[in-house]
Order: sequence, then structure tokens, then C-alpha cells
Amino acid sequence: MTSDRPVQAEETVAEDTLLPQINFEGSKSTLPEGTKGVEVISDFVKRLPLGPGVYRMLDENGDVLYVGKARSLKKRVTSYTRVQGQSNRILRMIMATSSMEFVETRTEAEALLLEANLIKRLRPRFNVLLRDDKSFPYILISADHEAPAIIKHRGARNRKGSYFGPFASAGAVNDTINAMQKAFHIRNCSDSYYANRSRPCLLYQIKRCAGPCTGEVSPEGYKELVAEAKAFLSGRSQAIKKDLAAAMEAASEQLDYERAAVYRDRLAALSHVQSHQGINPQHTEEADVFAVHQDGGQACVQVFFFRTGQNWGNRAYFPKADRSFTEAEILQSFLGQFYDNKPAPRLILLSHETEEQELLAQALSARSGHKVEITVPKRGEKKDLLDHAVTNARGALGRRLAETSSQLRLLKGMGEAFALDRMPRRVDVFDNSHISGTHAVGGMIVAGPEGFAKGQYRKFNIKSEDLTAGDDYGMMREVLKRRFTRLLKENPEGLEQAARFAEGTPEQNEGADQTEEAMDTPLSNADIPQWPDLVLIDGGQGQLSAVRSTLEELGITSIPLVGIAKGPDRDAGREKFFISGKQSFMLPERDPVLYFVQRLRDEAHRFAIGTHRSKRTKAISTNPLDEIAGIGPTRKRALLRHFGTAKAVSKAGIDDLTAVEGISRQIAKVIYDHFHE
Repeated sequence: MTSDRPVQAEETVAEDTLLPQINFEGSKSTLPEGTKGVEVISDFVKRLPLGPGVYRMLDENGDVLYVGKARSLKKRVTSYTRVQGQSNRILRMIMATSSMEFVETRTEAEALLLEANLIKRLRPRFNVLLRDDKSFPYILISADHEAPAIIKHRGARNRKGSYFGPFASAGAVNDTINAMQKAFHIRNCSDSYYANRSRPCLLYQIKRCAGPCTGEVSPEGYKELVAEAKAFLSGRSQAIKKDLAAAMEAASEQLDYERAAVYRDRLAALSHVQSHQGINPQHTEEADVFAVHQDGGQACVQVFFFRTGQNWGNRAYFPKADRSFTEAEILQSFLGQFYDNKPAPRLILLSHETEEQELLAQALSARSGHKVEITVPKRGEKKDLLDHAVTNARGALGRRLAETSSQLRLLKGMGEAFALDRMPRRVDVFDNSHISGTHAVGGMIVAGPEGFAKGQYRKFNIKSEDLTAGDDYGMMREVLKRRFTRLLKENPEGLEQAARFAEGTPEQNEGADQTEEAMDTPLSNADIPQWPDLVLIDGGQGQLSAVRSTLEELGITSIPLVGIAKGPDRDAGREKFFISGKQSFMLPERDPVLYFVQRLRDEAHRFAIGTHRSKRTKAISTNPLDEIAGIGPTRKRALLRHFGTAKAVSKAGIDDLTAVEGISRQIAKVIYDHFHE
């Protein structure tokens, strides 16, 4: 039996590279324009095969509504022609369908993998959405050098070598590498650093590296250390510890106490790496543990990673799902997407039985090249690990619900304080930063129902050459013009939606409805609209007027604008607020909305000034000679060797420049003209 509820993730993978053996056969509807829903689906059913595959449901604009997989395409798609007994979500999806596309596969397992890939790539509207699917860090033992190194790796696994992970955090990777160096003495330096050593570095002196760079260990001995490290990270930790214990005893019996001490220290390091990361199982070498908890219309999937008998950390996910989804259905949807771009361990423990458990195990086994077992433990150590994950899932969801509830109250209070018709779903805050007009930048931060949406922050390098140094009004005009000109170009329909929202008109688009009935399941930061419902400007009446005139020139008059002026002596809590057509006002000193606005303004200031400092630091470290055409590293070194500094070069005459080796009169004139326009 198949599921209608796959998971959404972020990464994009070309569908023709995932499973090259799949036969892609798409088809388009030929029904008259305007024919929708059941009639469209019924027409496709007549031509569908009984074999497995993946189907896509499209709306009238060609956007993908839903991606699903089926053991039998004909039987599955036929089920959508019967509207009786369907949930409201499925009925909306059926009625919005204007066309369908299909991919036939050889097996249902292939269809399952392809379904997960297509959902990531196409981001369908009616699929369950998995957010925050960030790249996990791994440990890499390189294989492209005579002396392999152990390093932290994140991103595409293009470098030749053995990868171990995933780890839940970079800190867990660093701690493990540190302990692995103590246990196996493998280098972690760069290849260039390795090549330029004439004597062992400090890591060799403190017994963290075997010193292969200067021949302190033989190539064969170093290869043995690398092989032991790989075996340990591959799950054979107990065997490695037994071998080291035996070697320590043998050295002790031979009265070679110095060598025995080395083995003793390595054993101690291995014991540390297996005990320093929280709870660690005694009899579970390699497993991923998944626990799901649902409450208040939201769900949390908690994932724990266990490798080599140690806890490599955990991460909480909060998939967006309709209330009609059960915990088992959410977990089933989550798994296929989660392992779309990650290696699967030999054992996967689940908190709930899922319908496609065996099918997913077959698909992951085929992809990974080793048997993958998926099970729901009932007793023993594995059940204890799962119970621990369930407890963490429940706690993480409780904290998130509390934070979301608080954020919604603050957004609602902000809407009331600024006389908006509705609670703002997206708030954009703008600020500028410069020193007397130099290195000027603008910053935009975004806040939504889940707090700061840092993935949507934007920075603007002030480009206009006509601005007077320190012209804050002109800078703000440039930033707002560039920001909203781009929005008009990329998402023009969003302006009309924002206008309807500002007027309190119910939205027709999916995910935009903010009626009282929908308020208990708010939008996530990943789903907030591109156009803001409120714009805050760090400044008073002057900045507000400049921004308003700029937006009016672009034909934008429906977005509420609020200026925030600092109080006397820049005292926090005495800010004045400016809204067009109204008298300036202040909020009560202990009003939570005032504290919230201060947080937004301070975050915008932090982001803008951080960008400014970065730009200033980069400019300070840039040599003026780098900007001169025809001056490469060799001539640059010759000039600096002759004159001492770039400033001295800028003051030199043409005759002085030609005295430098490698500088012809023609090049000297280019240099002189660069500094004497």
C-alpha cells in the first residue's frame, strides 16, 4: 500500500541523474481548456499502465501541485476519480488539477527514490514540507595523498576518500577528530603545509600526529594507523580496542614500557571518544533513531545518530503538515526525503510502524550497497534509545509551540499598535551603516511567525555616485528603490496580494489565508510571502518621507510604512513612531510590542553594521596596486621592494618608476596615471 504524503526538502538533484535506468515517459492533457479535476484525471486513467511509477498533478499554470508514487499507476490515479471519502486537502488538489505527467519505473523501490528526488526538485504545494534540511558535516579520511589526513567536510563529496557521518553539528565533528588524533595519530594539516615541513610540528610533540611529513613513522606504519582509524569509524571499534589492549599487554610483557604507554594512551583516547558525547549504547554500533511527536497542529521529528557505539548528536525537524496527517504518515514521508542525499546506516529505529517500511528498506539497501534494516523496537537497549528520542521530540515541540505562540502575540500586537487591518505575516526592517559616507551599505532583515528569517536577509552596497557623503535620505532611497524594483520584476502579482492583505481581504492563494480559523496553524518563515505586510525604517519623519516618495514613484502605495526615531539622548524605550498622515506617537515603556520593535531595530542595525565592517576590513586589506591593469605579483613585489609601501608608489614620478626592475616607461605611465587622474 502506498502513501499520499511524501516529504519536501530543499536540495535539487536532476531527475535523469538519480536513476539512469528509469524510462521517463511524460504526457500532457489534450482536453479542452477549462476542463478540470475529475474529468482530467479520468481521461488520463484510460491510457495508464498497471506497472509502478511516479505521477505529477499540475495546475492550469503548469505548476506542480503534488508528486506521488504508486505500485500501480492505473489503480492509484483511478482513486482520485472518486471524490467520496476524500479529505478536504485531497479534494482541493483534485479540483485544481488541469494536467498530469507520469514516469514509469521498473520497480516500486525505484519509484520511491524518484518520488523523493522530484519532491525536492519541484517543491509541490500539496506535499508535506520538510524544512531546515541543511547539509550535515562529515569526517573525511582523504585518499588523494600519500599520507591521508583526517578533516572535517561539509557539502558535495567530490574529494577522493572515505566519508564518515553524518554528525549533527560541527562541534561533534571537531571533538571526534580531536580524540581520533590522540588515538590514531593521523595528521589533519593541509597538503601544502605537509609538503613544506622540514621538522615535525607541535602536534607530533604532543602525540597528536605520527609525523609522516618528516619520516618519523614509516609509510607502512602510517597506513596501518589509517586503516585502524577507518575500521573504528566504520563500526569495528570493539575489535580495535581489543587489538590495542593485546598490543599493550605484549609490550608490557617484553618490558617495553614506553611502547606500552603509547598503546595505553591510545586506548584512553578511544574510551573518551565513545563516552564524551552524551548517552552511548553498549550493543548498538551503527543506527539512526527517528521519533515523531505531534501536538497543537504541528509535528517534530527528532533524529539521533549513533556510529561506532557513540552518540554523534541529534537534530530536530519541524515538517509542515495538515492536521489530517497521522504521526506514522509524517514519519513515513520524512524518511524517503531525509535519505535522498545521505548514506543510510545498517539499522534505522522508528517510533511508529509505517506502511512502506519494508519497501524503503529495500530501496535504501539497493542504493547503499549493504543491507538496511528498519524496525520499531519493543524492548531492550534499542527501545531505551527510542524512548530517549521521543522525550526529546516532545520537549522540542513544546518549546517551539511556546516560542511560536509568543511570536504570534507580538506580531498581532504590532498590527494593533500600528493600526493595521491584519496581523503582519512578514515584517521588513531597513537600516544603513557608513562612516562619513565611506563604505556605505544598507541592510534588510526579515521577521515572520517563527522569528528572524535569516535566510531572507539582504545587504546592499550603496552604488550611486551622485550622493553627498553621509546623505542618509539618499542612501535609504537607493536601497528601497533597488529592493522593490526587483520585487516588481520577480513577483509582480505579490503586490496585489499584499494590497488585498493590507485591506483585510481574504487571500485566495494557498498558505496565505490568515482567517481566525487558520491562525492556530501559522505560516512558517519558509512560507512567508516575498512582499512585506509592514516596512519599518530606522529613522524619523525625513527618512519616512524619502521612502514613501520612492515607493510612490514605483507605483507602490499599499504597503504600510513606519519610521522609528530614537528617543532623546538615544534612550531605548523613548522611541517615537512615525506613520504617514498621523501624529507621531510613543508606546508605553513596558509594552512588550515596544521591546519587540527594539529587537527588530537592533537586529537590523547589527546586520547593517556587520556588513559595513566587513566591507571596510576588506578595503583596508586590499593593496591599491592590485587595481592597476598590467601589474601582476612579480611587478607588485618589485615595486614594494623598491619603494617600501603602496603609498610611496603613488607619489613616485615616472622616472622613479622606470628605475624599478621590470617596469618599462609604458607601464610606469600606466601606474602614474592611475594615481594622478
